[in-house]
Amino acid sequence: MAKHPAPLPVSTGFWLFKSEPDAFSWTQQKERGAKGEPWTGVRNYLARNNMRAMRLGDLGFFYHSNIGLEIVGVVEVCALARPDPSDDTGKWMCVDVRAVTDMPKPVSLEAVKANTKLADMALVTSMRLSVQPVTPEEWAEVCRMGGLAAGKLKGRTRRR
Repeated sequence: MAKHPAPLPVSTGFWLFKSEPDAFSWTQQKERGAKGEPWTGVRNYLARNNMRAMRLGDLGFFYHSNIGLEIVGVVEVCALARPDPSDDTGKWMCVDVRAVTDMPKPVSLEAVKANTKLADMALVTSMRLSVQPVTPEEWAEVCRMGGLAAGKLKGRTRRR
């Protein structure tokens, strides 16, 4: 009997990308400009599959993990999943993301956990996952908390 691969997640249109600011910070992301930066080094199958599900123009929160523990900006997927150039095994993927805007008021992990509307957010329930989906409702609530108008926030890449 043929083995069928597990289905990939469907693009939510919204994501959260975790980065340790002492390794790669929001400031460094912004310095990459319109070209963006490959999101390399992810070595988790679920996070890899999340990147495979992404579409051009999907938006994501940029989250400082370990130091800061807060959402500090918004990025846009500007290149689809492809083999991660930092991987010699050929099984890991990356997407490219570029900075869209700063979060006017960074949203702390503590504030996310305290908000009952975000109790099921992957940032709360799957804290170790480095690339995670965000529902449209979670997106809107975190944007509200950070002082962004979620409905007016658009990436530069046209959605398919």
